Amino acid sequence: MTARTNVFEQAPAAYEAMVGLERFLAQSPLPHSTLELVKLCASQINGCAFCVDMHTKSAQKSGESTDRLFAVAVWRESPLFTDAERAALALTEEATRLADPGESVPDAVWQEAARHYDEPTLAALVVAISTINAWNRIAVTTRMPPGSHTPS
Repeated sequence: MTARTNVFEQAPAAYEAMVGLERFLAQSPLPHSTLELVKLCASQINGCAFCVDMHTKSAQKSGESTDRLFAVAVWRESPLFTDAERAALALTEEATRLADPGESVPDAVWQEAARHYDEPTLAALVVAISTINAWNRIAVTTRMPPGSHTPS
């Protein structure tokens, strides 16, 4: 796969704005492991090979187990996630699949997430889901090649 363009070189101010969101998330009360699971889940749904590769590597570097990373795609059937992580993954799926038939982000999904996260953490979770969806759309649209990211 060959990239169509490098948005970050062509629109550096936009890239800096996105990085600012990532800085916010790194300092937020959302647990880092949950953040990585959310990023991986949304990236799988969106078919973003670059981001799946990147967040799998980042999560592994942060100590996430291979078993849990493999199980993100089937988190509902896996016993490897906490109830809070399940709530975050359910909210990620609903907020990522807004165009799917049915109610967008049903109240029950929101209420379950709110049961596990306080308001600042829930807000950070919403920002995390929104941010990874934006990154996915940039990477998929420009065909960023997977395997080119090395976690720092």
